[in-house]
Amino acid sequence: MSVELRLLRYFYTIAEQQNISKAAEVLHITQPTLSRQLKGLEDELGTPLFERKRNQLELTQAGLFLRSRAEEILQLTQQTTQEFEDRKNQLFSGHISIGCVEADNSDTLAMIIEDFVSDYPQVTFNIFSGTSDLITDQLDKGLIDAAILLEPINTDKYEDLRLPRTETWGFLVSEDSYFAKSKVMHKEDVPGTAIMLSARPEIQTMISEWSGVSVDDLNVVGNSNLSFNVLPLVSHQVGAALMVEGAISHRQPGDTVFLPLEPAIKTNCVLVWRKERVLTPAVSEFIGYFRDAFKNQSDSEGE
Repeated sequence: MSVELRLLRYFYTIAEQQNISKAAEVLHITQPTLSRQLKGLEDELGTPLFERKRNQLELTQAGLFLRSRAEEILQLTQQTTQEFEDRKNQLFSGHISIGCVEADNSDTLAMIIEDFVSDYPQVTFNIFSGTSDLITDQLDKGLIDAAILLEPINTDKYEDLRLPRTETWGFLVSEDSYFAKSKVMHKEDVPGTAIMLSARPEIQTMISEWSGVSVDDLNVVGNSNLSFNVLPLVSHQVGAALMVEGAISHRQPGDTVFLPLEPAIKTNCVLVWRKERVLTPAVSEFIGYFRDAFKNQSDSEGE
């Protein structure tokens, strides 16, 4: 046996008003409808809940018992609803600062933000773009709340959530270069080729291990932070630039060619936030949107 919350509210209002006509006015429904609902509730419980005396209704013993329970249930329901409403109101006035590297997962961030602001339109965002080093510095100083970083990256200091979409590493070369007609960049092609790398030690180690050549023995003509800075240099054949394809997927110059590494290197992006930091309701909810978005995929990977 289960009594709907709606019927409990109808019953409780009748008990309060001691009159079906008055209760119907309070509930904004017709008297016949309310009478049918009451009769159905009594039939479901198998006992009368009211006795008619003079011009008002009085509760039976069963009615008195149900009234005490209904009052508790309706009060708890109201409190719970109010708590959720208060929590939502907190989110309404929130602000989130998030850092994001140049990668294909920038689109992932955009999609999550789109869903989030649809539900909480008064939450405002500040997006900080830069290298992983710049972003983690902002994160460590508490200037941003969370960040999307590109592997390889050390996340020991942070809580992290790995994003499922992989990033493809390769070299961006000029269309006039020797390698432009190739579909991939082989590791044998890298020694002797003028290249531009990120200054991050993790990336330099990654390409060194991939090519089998120490960083000191590679022909590194320059280091860069953002891919935007090296695009003109690649076009003028200063060197081939190591990057992920997603960093230039929407703004690759027409006179350049992206060559994936062979054997391939694919890494993921991670959403990170500081350990043991008390998060605002808006930031906590925002991180929750990422968890929910990729929960099904994480569950299937764990099976």
